[in-house]
Amino acid sequence: MKLQYLLLSSLALAALAGCNKTPAEPAAPVAAPTEVAAVKTPPPEYPIELACQGIGGTSTFKVTIAADGQPSQVQLASGSGNAQLDEQAQKAVQAWQFKAATRAGQTVPTTIQVPVSFNPPQPKPDQCFAVEERLRRGG
Repeated sequence: MKLQYLLLSSLALAALAGCNKTPAEPAAPVAAPTEVAAVKTPPPEYPIELACQGIGGTSTFKVTIAADGQPSQVQLASGSGNAQLDEQAQKAVQAWQFKAATRAGQTVPTTIQVPVSFNPPQPKPDQCFAVEERLRRGG
């Protein structure tokens, strides 16, 4: 009985010993990751001559969005079939603004695919009549 009492007393003292300790600080919640979000993406300039001729297409770019939300690299992944449209699209994408992705509450660079489409206007704008006339005259 005495041994049993000593054993229980030792367990009780061990349990009480932890009572004066400060409880561990709860872990700060980890922020959920977020993805890149477009903030300002104005369309590229569509050369009127190409629009009037019905020339369009889609240029796709591999774009690295830096931690500050600016495109740091813009590489043509697949062209529209027209170098002038690809160039106009690339200029536009380089000027776009994004909200950077986050991981553990910190902004991080991220690479995304960005398509830019040029769709010939229907019906043709009035400007097309002057463009077509100039093209007929060789100018």
